[in-house]
Amino acid sequence: MPDRTGSPRAALLATDLDGTLLRSDGTLSARTREAIAAAEEAGVPTVFVTARPPRWLDDLASAVGDATGGVALSANGAFVYHVASRTVTEMGTMSPDVLHELGDLLRSAIPGIAFAVERADGMRREDRFAYVREAPADDSLDDWAQIASRPAGKLLAKLEGSDPDDFHRRVDEVLAGRAELGFSGAIGLAEITARGVTKASGLASWSAEHGYARETVWAVGDMPNDLPMLRWAGRAFAVANAHRDVLASVHEVVATNDEDGVAAILDRISRDRGRAAVRASVPDDHEERP
Repeated sequence: MPDRTGSPRAALLATDLDGTLLRSDGTLSARTREAIAAAEEAGVPTVFVTARPPRWLDDLASAVGDATGGVALSANGAFVYHVASRTVTEMGTMSPDVLHELGDLLRSAIPGIAFAVERADGMRREDRFAYVREAPADDSLDDWAQIASRPAGKLLAKLEGSDPDDFHRRVDEVLAGRAELGFSGAIGLAEITARGVTKASGLASWSAEHGYARETVWAVGDMPNDLPMLRWAGRAFAVANAHRDVLASVHEVVATNDEDGVAAILDRISRDRGRAAVRASVPDDHEERP
């Protein structure tokens, strides 16, 4: 049954985290937490679809609902992470051969580039790869030969002192379709996943496995790495603070992440479900009444 916009009713809400569901300080507001729980109670769960690696999701364990099996689709679709048990149940990874190929091509074209990878068991990085958000411990260090010797969900690249936009453009030119380049808002960081592995591929695979039809999946995001998911979903939303390319590509724009824009979508879902339940409980005129 369509909702009041003419779209099929939502059966699942897929949401990005940073800049979308979470406030600018990285927290999940009480209002949004309550809206997630209310929508799930009404029969519509929320699934997190994020660029974050698995280890950055443990603090959100209490917000991951039972209806989705307690999972988050992480690393731009590379991992399905079971938050409660802290295990990766599925992976879309790059093989060592692919990692070595991409590394060789990028080093040849962009001297000084530094690499790290995200794997199911955490990050491994070159000494030159410094990412302030990570503040990684010394035991995350390795040389490139060892880093690329095992499959990885994401290849991360940085070039100190480079213009972020120019660096992204140069990386994209080198990849030339060999892999996916995502931009999640981390300035100066190139986030690379295997060819065909995006938020859309991860969400589509998970939705099909769990019986959610594409047209009943609503999605919301804020950055270009969300675009594949937003274009795949039955109905797409952007928060008002979203990247201009995202704002131009969605059905609706809601309030900013700091104003609980995603909570407003969830509230609508809960209300529409409630109205549908009331209508379903009212007998048609032709039915017999006592």
